[in-house]
Amino acid sequence: MQALQVELDQRSYTIHIQGGLLSQADMFRSHIRSKRVMIVTNETIAPLYLQTLERSLSEYQLDVCILPDGEQYKTLAVLDQIFTALLEGSHGRDTTLIALGGGVIGDMTGFAAASYQRGVDFIQVPTTLLSQVDSSVGGKTAVNHPLGKNMIGAFYQPKSVVIDLDCLSTLPHRELKAGIAEVIKYGIIYDADFFAWLEQNMSALLSLDRNALAYAIHRCCEIKALVVAEDETEQGIRALLNLGHTYGHAIEADQGYGQWLHGEAVASGMALAAVCAQLEGMLDEESVVRILALIEAAGLPVLPPESMQLEHFLVHMRRDKKAENGQMRLILPSQIGQASLVKHIEAEQVENSIQALRARY
Repeated sequence: MQALQVELDQRSYTIHIQGGLLSQADMFRSHIRSKRVMIVTNETIAPLYLQTLERSLSEYQLDVCILPDGEQYKTLAVLDQIFTALLEGSHGRDTTLIALGGGVIGDMTGFAAASYQRGVDFIQVPTTLLSQVDSSVGGKTAVNHPLGKNMIGAFYQPKSVVIDLDCLSTLPHRELKAGIAEVIKYGIIYDADFFAWLEQNMSALLSLDRNALAYAIHRCCEIKALVVAEDETEQGIRALLNLGHTYGHAIEADQGYGQWLHGEAVASGMALAAVCAQLEGMLDEESVVRILALIEAAGLPVLPPESMQLEHFLVHMRRDKKAENGQMRLILPSQIGQASLVKHIEAEQVENSIQALRARY
């Protein structure tokens, strides 16, 4: 088993990576304070993995909250179902929530844990590649608002992250590809050697090669653990993890949550960021070509939706959490393996990046 530590003083925790972890009670026992546990999952994951987790937790007094599946349900109204279940089950401050699912379940369970009785423990059990390499690590929790993605939330760290590689065997291929978008992101912003490895091993990842997946997940979690330990609440370097997300969140909000998967929108966002960086004189043509080619090799969209014009991007990008005093800011790559936060982005620069990317195709 591979294990990584997220170093945050008293809030430090371990990321466990291996197949078959859902069946290992010891993965959970040391992080549960009382006999009260609530598993939060969704209608898709429950038939696949809930019974296995329940068997591992049979010594506890379990409740289960099953939510509808999809980004469109990542709302305050659906979040309230978790609070209602906790209250109806008379859960106290010593309870533990377990998030069994992808990024939506992880974000909502974490936000519920941060809020319920001003904070209870929770454990992340991510079941999608995207949640395993990104959203389950680092303590970002939130729900969406019709006017913006992840606008209502809190930084709240889990007690542990349990990544069972076996869960990827049932992951739809579209979801797998969406997760690979976040994997590519780590290569662009932090690790040129990892990016080169992805260029050579993309077909292995897409075919669910266990060794390739284990290496990619471990490397992504390793990078994120280092970044989060240095900048937990995104005051500096952690913002780099949002490469492609300002454009991507605009796509998700404009198209309707769930129409474009998060990773699909981020993939197009990274392509736009690469082209924007080139227009700003930050990134050379060879690097742009490699970034676009890797996104395409993963079977991910490079171009944004045809229906999205400049004004559709701007209305959402100006609300982005990285915006400062109403001024847009973007994460842009300066070379493969390195990126920076660029301030004072104007509408013209956004428009130019959209037009330049579309002109390539």
